[in-house]
Amino acid sequence: MNGAQRATGPLLSVFVLLTGLIATVLSAAALYSAQRDTATREMSQRHEMALRAIRSETERYHRLLETLAAGLVNDPDLTWEEWDGATAPLADARLMGAASVAYLVPVRTEDVEEAQRLWRDRGATVTLHPDPALTEHYFGVYVRYLDDSEAVNPSGADGAANALLAQTLAKARDNREMVVSDAYVLARDRRDVPAAEQQKSFILAVPVWAPGNTPHFQAWVTSSLRLGDFLSDILIKVSERQISGELLSVNADGTRHQVAGWEGPGSPDLHRSDLIRVGDRDWILETHGDFRHLVGSGWYLPVVVLAGGLILTGLLAWQVHVLATGRARARAQVEAATAGLREAEGKSRRQAELLGAIMTTISDGVTVVGSRGELLLENPAARRLLGVKERPDGPQQWQEHFGVFRPDGRTPFPLEEMPLIRALGGESTDGVEVIIRNPGRPEGMLLSIDGRPLDPSAGEHGAVAVCRDVTELRRYETDLSIFAGVVAHDLKAPLSTARGLAELVLEDVPDGWPESAEIRDGLRRIVQAVDRMDGLIETMLAYTTARHAPLRAVAVDPAAMVREIIDERIVGLGPDRPAPEWSLEPLPAVRADPAMLRHVLDNLIGNAMKYVRPGGTPRVEIAAGTAEPGMARIEVADSGIGIPDDDKPHIFETFHRTAAAAGYSGTGLGLTICQRIVQRHGGEIGVADNPGGGTRFWFTLPAADLSEEPEMSSTDNSAADDEDAVRAALERALAERAAMMEAASLSGLVMPPGVVPSDEPAPGRLRAPIPERRHQRQD
Repeated sequence: MNGAQRATGPLLSVFVLLTGLIATVLSAAALYSAQRDTATREMSQRHEMALRAIRSETERYHRLLETLAAGLVNDPDLTWEEWDGATAPLADARLMGAASVAYLVPVRTEDVEEAQRLWRDRGATVTLHPDPALTEHYFGVYVRYLDDSEAVNPSGADGAANALLAQTLAKARDNREMVVSDAYVLARDRRDVPAAEQQKSFILAVPVWAPGNTPHFQAWVTSSLRLGDFLSDILIKVSERQISGELLSVNADGTRHQVAGWEGPGSPDLHRSDLIRVGDRDWILETHGDFRHLVGSGWYLPVVVLAGGLILTGLLAWQVHVLATGRARARAQVEAATAGLREAEGKSRRQAELLGAIMTTISDGVTVVGSRGELLLENPAARRLLGVKERPDGPQQWQEHFGVFRPDGRTPFPLEEMPLIRALGGESTDGVEVIIRNPGRPEGMLLSIDGRPLDPSAGEHGAVAVCRDVTELRRYETDLSIFAGVVAHDLKAPLSTARGLAELVLEDVPDGWPESAEIRDGLRRIVQAVDRMDGLIETMLAYTTARHAPLRAVAVDPAAMVREIIDERIVGLGPDRPAPEWSLEPLPAVRADPAMLRHVLDNLIGNAMKYVRPGGTPRVEIAAGTAEPGMARIEVADSGIGIPDDDKPHIFETFHRTAAAAGYSGTGLGLTICQRIVQRHGGEIGVADNPGGGTRFWFTLPAADLSEEPEMSSTDNSAADDEDAVRAALERALAERAAMMEAASLSGLVMPPGVVPSDEPAPGRLRAPIPERRHQRQD
């Protein structure tokens, strides 16, 4: 039963669709057939109208020419004034296609001069030009132009020279009736009209015979008819430009030639043809019409009916189908929606369980708070890292409740600088380090916290923080720095001994030895090699600490640091080097590690003073540049040897040196160290050509406000404390290593009881060891 009900709807809609299609097609076909019949009748009517118009117009030509000829019979001494008066009605008649009407007279060769004098006396302005090959000539002595062309004097050409015209005139004289010539182009048109615009024309000739007992021939009255103008005027008048047509002439030899044509609109699909008798000639009129234009503006109605019927039929069938199958479809939609909801619910539940498992499993602590600081979500790792199970009522109690301190372990962390509070204000933070010390964490733990505003898709305003334990990482960095200091000390101690011995020997070399100069040169080379090795060790130590040494970013005024560096560099140049020219523009305050910032500035300024063409004076310009919001840009420009464009993309790579720098000392690590330091501060560094010659290095760092100076001073004190602690740890490590080496070299002795290896890391954040020499060699 259910199957039959489900099939009823589609079957009913198919029945409605087929019925509508059949009715629509039959209606459109009937309408098209009716329009086709209407167009056929219209075509026949317009064709008949064109036939009647052509017959009527040619008969009018015939009557007017015969009337004119009859009027001239009784006037053997016809003058120009009489001719002009007799032909004036023809000009007013507006004959379709008529070009001119002329009065032609026959003249024998021996009578040409007398005939010319005679007709000039009667008012003609013609000069006769007989064809010498003929004995009888036909001259048009009077001509009236019936078209809009400018009236000119008769040419005096011999009409007998035109075989077609001569044949027509002779036949008219012999038959004593109007004769129509074959189609040809008028001499006047061949002379005055471009070839593309020339038309075929007919000559209608009517003979003039003088009455009497012995009638004699006087002349011909001829009229030229341009068939193209004639046919177009006829069809435009009777068909209103709806049909096209051709006029065919049946010549005396029986051949047919199209002598005129008119192109109507569209693509003709209806045709008619009929014979017309004009004088002694047969013309054939063929007309053509386009069904769409003959029907008029409603030719598209069958198409509209067909399209509209199909659309209405489709809509009706669809509506019947919808109504017939609505209940079943609604039930299926409900079932599908219910299944989709169940699937979505299951998927959401699985995603929630997966998210819960991830939050429970990860070792990083995740905390989410609402717009007022209330706790929304906290994973077990966050509770474990913070060491306190109870949660405070509001953000004002966070510092005291959790024991949040700055990395120095003594200064309470301000509430407004906490990552969650900054994230609630729309600011993202990364790597904010705090010390957590509370009853659950009495030994203290160093945490690194990232804060972000909560994504709006969560549906409410809030913030999320992710914290991780970096205590062991900082201890590792401290040990690494101590190790680097020990290695540097162990490498530099033999070098200091070698340098001292070389200098002592250099002072004791006698002047009288033949090899004294060679020995002194070798000793100086040793001293220079030791200095280069010492600089390389310091550079490698800086290269290591630039990546791993902790950052202590504070507000720094780089202008004061630049002045100090330039003063020290000028003192270190020596008396044999020209004093550099330098300029310093106001620089913005930046947030950076002072020691690392000094290294970057010292390296760039040192390079600007070192890479100078031989004999040239170093020129250094330090200025501020335009940077993106929140950043400050510092530029160091020189007028030195410059950097080729091919080397610019690789200038910050490790150990990369340009070909032009081959004659200058350096390790190829200085710019690499600068890049590491700048990138660790979240900035960028680059190089470009200096418009005045040389090179312009630039770097960006986070901008700062010098109003933070109280924080800066406290931090600097902490940094000094950290450096003292690092030095103490370094001295302990060196003492332990010396004791172990002495114990290993003397049998029976053990490590002195006063030297006990210590596993206690240096407190606070570790800084790079401070080298003994004030100036480092620069790349």
